[in-house]
Amino acid sequence: MGREIHGHRPKPALLRARVFAALLPWLLPLPAKAQQAPRLIEVLADHDSRYKIKGQSKPSITVTAGEKILLRITAIRAKERNRDGSIHGFSLLRPKDHKPVPGWELLLKPGTQQFALTAPAEPGEYQVVCTVICSEGHEQMTLKFVVEPEINTSSNSEAGK
Repeated sequence: MGREIHGHRPKPALLRARVFAALLPWLLPLPAKAQQAPRLIEVLADHDSRYKIKGQSKPSITVTAGEKILLRITAIRAKERNRDGSIHGFSLLRPKDHKPVPGWELLLKPGTQQFALTAPAEPGEYQVVCTVICSEGHEQMTLKFVVEPEINTSSNSEAGK
């Protein structure tokens, strides 16, 4: 059974415990959120001072509260840019007070950039605005961002009790 080391044979109980300990991480299920890769969302911040999403005439993003996302934004220069070289901004504003959501104030340089973000925990209809005065049409550079409540997938149902 066990391999002899210097004339000593490992005890079967100790051997089983070592095998179990080595396999334990693979036997336990991971939490649902840990198993899922972030969802990719692609946005174009275009030269005409408009956010665009492929297949949508009125761009809108819908996420679940607390969802992990990978935001890939391609920014194409409009007429103006910031001193730091930013050509567009992407700032998520809260529905209640229109203040920026912490961590969601992005400055965009020419080209494609990716941002690993977590959706706000509070459901509601947020708004994305450009924070770089990129052209005369800058004020219309907005995007609807909907945060839906998190769906509880736990198997603890109290309805039948």
